Amino acid sequence: MEQYFSATQKMEQEVMFPSLLRGVFPQQEGGTPAPGGHTDLYERYQLLKAIKLVEKGLASVGDQNTSGPDAETPLDDDDTMAQLEERLSHPAGLQQVLSHLTRDTNALTRRYSQILEQISPSEGQPSW
Repeated sequence: MEQYFSATQKMEQEVMFPSLLRGVFPQQEGGTPAPGGHTDLYERYQLLKAIKLVEKGLASVGDQNTSGPDAETPLDDDDTMAQLEERLSHPAGLQQVLSHLTRDTNALTRRYSQILEQISPSEGQPSW
């Protein structure tokens, strides 16, 4: 869980202009679009931040949560939420979900850094 929180904290520190992620879709290692990449990185950024808040709430509340899943979670897909709830009910599933989210968060942060490198002039060259 610490790795995920660390990855999202790094993402929040580095992604200063999330709007740069609009219209940019996730890529696999070879540079090809990722399967199921129907959401752009901006939407994923928002989702990862929201999940971080939910996870922090679950971590602080623990097993005392009797009201079920957080009603303010911005996830619209009921199937995705049901799958997430099912996986979170088992420690191995929780670890799998957190590993996947950590990987997605790190990939988003790397892609954002690549975007910034493309739009900023390279250092060492005069900008005049």
